[in-house]
Amino acid sequence: MGVLTILSFLFFTLLVALISYFKTRKEDLETSDGYFLGGRSLTAWVIGGSLMLTNLSTEQLIGLNAEGYEFNMSSMGWEVGSAIALVIVAFYFLPKYLKGGITTIPDFLEERFDSATKQFVTILFLFGFIFNLLPPILYSGAVALSTMFNVPEMLGVSSTTALWITVWVVGTVGSLYAIFGGLKAVAVSDTINGIGLILGGLLIPLLGLMALGDGSPVTGFRSIMDNTPEKLNAVGGESDPVPFGTMFTGMILVNLYYWGMSQHIMQRAIAAKNLKEGQKGLLIAAFLKLAGPIFLILPGIIAYNMFGANMTSMEAYPALVNEVLPLPLVGFFAAVLFGAILSSFNSVLNSTVTLIVLNIYKPYFKPNAPDSKLIRDGKVIGTLLAIFAMSVAPLIALVPQGFFQYLQMVNGFYNVPIFTVILIGYLTKRVPAIAAKISLVLFISVYATTQLFWDTGLHFLHILAVMFVVCTLLMLVIGKIKPRETAYKLEDKKVVDMTPWRLVYPVGFAAVIAMLIVFLIFSEAGIAA
Repeated sequence: MGVLTILSFLFFTLLVALISYFKTRKEDLETSDGYFLGGRSLTAWVIGGSLMLTNLSTEQLIGLNAEGYEFNMSSMGWEVGSAIALVIVAFYFLPKYLKGGITTIPDFLEERFDSATKQFVTILFLFGFIFNLLPPILYSGAVALSTMFNVPEMLGVSSTTALWITVWVVGTVGSLYAIFGGLKAVAVSDTINGIGLILGGLLIPLLGLMALGDGSPVTGFRSIMDNTPEKLNAVGGESDPVPFGTMFTGMILVNLYYWGMSQHIMQRAIAAKNLKEGQKGLLIAAFLKLAGPIFLILPGIIAYNMFGANMTSMEAYPALVNEVLPLPLVGFFAAVLFGAILSSFNSVLNSTVTLIVLNIYKPYFKPNAPDSKLIRDGKVIGTLLAIFAMSVAPLIALVPQGFFQYLQMVNGFYNVPIFTVILIGYLTKRVPAIAAKISLVLFISVYATTQLFWDTGLHFLHILAVMFVVCTLLMLVIGKIKPRETAYKLEDKKVVDMTPWRLVYPVGFAAVIAMLIVFLIFSEAGIAA
């Protein structure tokens, strides 16, 4: 990296930090709501931007483009399919969360079922966050930055040393936002970085298409349509990463869990200043997700047309960036990637601390502690978690190549099981706590058996869908045989204004129609013919 590259990287990174500081310096961080929920003051664009960048990471940026390089557009089901999930969350789940005044998703389970169910789900969340999110986010981000911008050569160190240095730099900066700034600082920095990521992310396919088309992006895209039209097909077959049939089974369930129940995602919408702003923020994110394939999959297809099948799929995106990005913009793009990694890391870290402090530490160890004590101890817990993640992340390099596929499989141990219990909790009034516990244990046990010991031949998303139906029916049957004594009633805690956005339904339906149009375009009925 040259001096100009380093200076542009530092400029954008420090600009984000300064804006975040000035936007949040007067925030009250001495109360639980102030620290963990940004004082319930987040507005629509902050929520939408934060949701978008919390979701994006270098693992996606490189991983999804790798699948575009090796296969086709079918992986866009994860991105474009998120739109319908966000619409459902805006219509149904968010109003219930805000009405109940919850701080963490498991809070509802204590009111609806019992404290044991809440703790069970809290532990599942923490398992996923501490072992399946924090270290891999740091590792994938550090590998991307180190490889894409040649950190070993810049610092004159080995690739292993560069990995450790990059992990600790990213982890330390991310921790400062999450631990000392609270949710509001995380959300504001996410929004600013989100703007940079969208600009930088869209720049790469544009420059790539121009390189393919001798200066014309239109000609470049026509070249892809002429030479590899099959790669523009989003309707995946059984051999593709996302078979199209999974869109109607496990995919929608996983997306509903992720966008409607995963703590590090929903914490932004729960922190909305009112229902109207929360619904607007979710629908902004829904429309933003429709643009995801342009910079998350298309560059991989461009790389295939530019370089051929002459590299591993994971090398495709970094190779394209190095080929087409002008030197003066390298520092800016490095800062954008740095921000994306920070966003994912500090968001998960903030939510992990929230769950530990409010759901475990306070009820079991410090039930009478004032908010100031909880926040102070939460910062210590956050610091220890960050050190753990930074210490473990570089060791992932020693794990066999299939590690990330293993991570995706592990998500199924907690995402749809949690979704099933929460959904039935809201939809019914007399299903008892024992039904929730049995469902969680059965779901996790059977899923573990199919993934670790018994190859059914079914895609894991189909298995999740089958178990969702089985456990849903089981809970309903138990509710008929042994119903709870009193019917559950969701009380309005009067935490925020519950007036819905008057355009929520037309805008929501417009997002669903737009999603269908995108799938139609990227199919054999559209440009993949």
